[in-house]
Amino acid sequence: MSGVRLDKWLWAARFFKTRQLAKKAIEGGKVHYDGGRAKTSKTVEVGALIRVPQGWDVWEVEVLALSDQRRGAPEARELYRETPESVERRAREAEARRLTNQAMQHPLKRPDKKQRREIKRFQRRQGEDD
Repeated sequence: MSGVRLDKWLWAARFFKTRQLAKKAIEGGKVHYDGGRAKTSKTVEVGALIRVPQGWDVWEVEVLALSDQRRGAPEARELYRETPESVERRAREAEARRLTNQAMQHPLKRPDKKQRREIKRFQRRQGEDD
């Protein structure tokens, strides 16, 4: 296979559920190809570095193989290799998110009617002070 469009490769590698979502991410400047913004029709080459957002994380992968067909996840993982820096960064950010969520105090229950009235009264007073 000589070349595959970037949106098609991202879809085949299972970074996006549909080619349309891959296209939107590329056009929105979220996906970077070899350090720069790319167009949807960019031809992917073996050895290229691609930065792809996935939820809270950003994957940096090296292209190992080309495919324009979506297959199972184990086969899709053979199309790329994540860089060690990316693995380390994602683990560090996941740990930071976990610690942040632990530090937040979540209420044990929803406010009752009296507490909701007090909250509304407080918010009204705050609005008058501004």
